[in-house]
Amino acid sequence: MQRARRLASIAVIAVLGTTVLSACRSDSTIAAYVGDRKITEDEVTKVLDDARSKVPPGGHVPSADPSTPPDPNTPPGEAEVKAPTRSEVVRALVMREVCKRFSAGKSFSSPERPPLDEWAKQQGLPPGSRYAEESLDLALCVAGVPQGEAEPTKEELQSLVALGRKTGAVPPDAKDDEAGKQLDQPQLRGGLALRNTLTQAVADQKVTINPRYRPLEYPVLFLSGTPAVSVTVGQDGPDTVIDAR
Repeated sequence: MQRARRLASIAVIAVLGTTVLSACRSDSTIAAYVGDRKITEDEVTKVLDDARSKVPPGGHVPSADPSTPPDPNTPPGEAEVKAPTRSEVVRALVMREVCKRFSAGKSFSSPERPPLDEWAKQQGLPPGSRYAEESLDLALCVAGVPQGEAEPTKEELQSLVALGRKTGAVPPDAKDDEAGKQLDQPQLRGGLALRNTLTQAVADQKVTINPRYRPLEYPVLFLSGTPAVSVTVGQDGPDTVIDAR
């Protein structure tokens, strides 16, 4: 049940002019590097175009969970389906590769794989798309990573309390210390531990992200639907971007 909740929460997220990156991995046709794997801009475009082509007319499908109150802009009994952004495609492809490499040779146990279209409906993703498939593979892989616990720092709790006030998860009259204690639950500590594990995996794979996609964040825990704990994917240095036209 715990892994199922993690799987649900993890599921996760315009083509610019040609540029040249100033780092060693400087091919402007590459969106990201994961170890020796190159994720090209062409690959990103193909996944994005495929997802866009599979958004149903009107952008809605029958809801996978009729008990969930619909969005005011969504017809009753239906769920909204959106194509991903280009950055979301890059994030899914990168983190899928990172998790696959991290899990290789380890006896991790992932939840049972649900039917792709059923899961895509749940997550509001284009059914039958490669993006939905990559996202499901990623969610299953991450859900199989053993969950430990990491104690939040004072600064992390302060940030979460501030976020909780913005989202309404923390009452406006609650004191910071009390709210921090309320938020410091096993789910938070598990999310922090997972973030630390994936952050190390990203570093071990020497992930490089094209500056046009930074900052690239992969959320692992949400607070009232807002990302609360995230992995920063790729280096975040101030690379120079030079117009190559």
